Amino acid sequence: MNTFFHKTRLLLLVIPLLSSCSANTFNDLFSNYSQQMNGVKQAQQQGNFQQAISLIPSRSSNDGNYSLGLLEKARLEYLAKNNKQSRQDFAQTYQLVQQSQQGAKIELSRGIDNVAAVMSNDNAIRYDIPLYEQSMLHSYQALNYLTQQDLSGALVEVRRANLVQESALKANASSIDASQQSSIAQGFNMDSLSQQYPSMSRAIGNVKNGFQNAYTFYLSGLLYEAANQKNDAYIDYKKALEIYPDNRYLQQDVWRLANTLQMTNDISLFRKHLHQEITKKSAHASNNQGQVIFIIENGIVGAKQQSSLSLPIYTSHGDMRFYSVALPSYQNQLTVYSPLSLTYQGKSYQAEEIVRLQSLAAKQLQDQLPIIVTRQITRIIAKEKIRQQLVKKGGDVGNIFANLYNIATEKADTRSWSTLPDSIHILRLNLSVGTHTLNIHINGVSQQIEISINQNKQTLVTLNTIGTYVGQSIFNL
Repeated sequence: MNTFFHKTRLLLLVIPLLSSCSANTFNDLFSNYSQQMNGVKQAQQQGNFQQAISLIPSRSSNDGNYSLGLLEKARLEYLAKNNKQSRQDFAQTYQLVQQSQQGAKIELSRGIDNVAAVMSNDNAIRYDIPLYEQSMLHSYQALNYLTQQDLSGALVEVRRANLVQESALKANASSIDASQQSSIAQGFNMDSLSQQYPSMSRAIGNVKNGFQNAYTFYLSGLLYEAANQKNDAYIDYKKALEIYPDNRYLQQDVWRLANTLQMTNDISLFRKHLHQEITKKSAHASNNQGQVIFIIENGIVGAKQQSSLSLPIYTSHGDMRFYSVALPSYQNQLTVYSPLSLTYQGKSYQAEEIVRLQSLAAKQLQDQLPIIVTRQITRIIAKEKIRQQLVKKGGDVGNIFANLYNIATEKADTRSWSTLPDSIHILRLNLSVGTHTLNIHINGVSQQIEISINQNKQTLVTLNTIGTYVGQSIFNL
């Protein structure tokens, strides 16, 4: 019995030691990230961004969640208009992403993370920033540069955002196929998961993958156009339209530049597929006009939640046993937002959605499920071997200890960039040169915005709407 308790104490010491190699907070293994962020998101919901920043758990640079904490902080600094600090945090996060892509340099640390994950749960693994989060990182960084009137810096960031999506398209299919084959090789059929796992079909909607973001392409096109790089702008507007084909403002921009650049073949094609009211109008603005573009962020993206399932796993002896596991999921619903409406000279205009980040997050999770389940199966096998050893050494006491530890550590990985907006809308309008007062109505709040329009130039208005809070920034591009 002394030997048993010695081994038990050793096990209790080894697991925190392994975890500390990848995270300073051992509590992460036993608590839910979404729950840890509740206070942060409540403060954000009320527009108290400085308070929200103060509530983000403090982490050191060798913590596995350090990059995620930087993302949360950088986004809230952006909302609080602390753009210099936000830019620094995003830049540091990008450096970490670059380092993580140099696999040989971090192979050892990841190996330690994986050992700890096998002994506990996926929260021990270093957080890899998903592709849709990476593209949003660069989009916010571009806006941070605009606050410094640095269009060239902003263009660097949108190029990086586009590169993320282009690289993802090449790597996406093969990675999913490999993860599915891995799950099958482990003796588990992914089809059996669908019988218990909560559906996310409504949350995912019509998105094809979890990384193609029409908003980042639109922002890129807008900035290219401001830099008078119309060919590049046209290419990115078209990419955005491919992802969100029903957005009429995207259709207008593609139609306008197709005519400006005399894209004859595209013009013939667009006449067949775009709304007739768009193709019948003149594609060119008059010389005494400019454009106002609204980008409206709505709400806060929903958090991952933990779902408990009982999965059938075949042992090495060919016996099927059921094991209780915890998997991350998203609620199968989307929040309905009243789009911004704008009244000017007796006419009313309404913004249209260009990305639903909640859908991208849900789709990204769905695509990652085979990999997550594969790790769960590996973990189940490892923990079962430990339980058998403890039973052999300590009998019923060992069995009780092993079961209690398994219950305590069976936590789903609910980490994600949880301070992002839920949905982003756009609105674009030609206005005459000069100063204008526009009446807008959003989320039950009416207000006036005064803007200046320059000839053949763009004025960008960004709105952040969270509950009854409405924050704004205006950029003359």
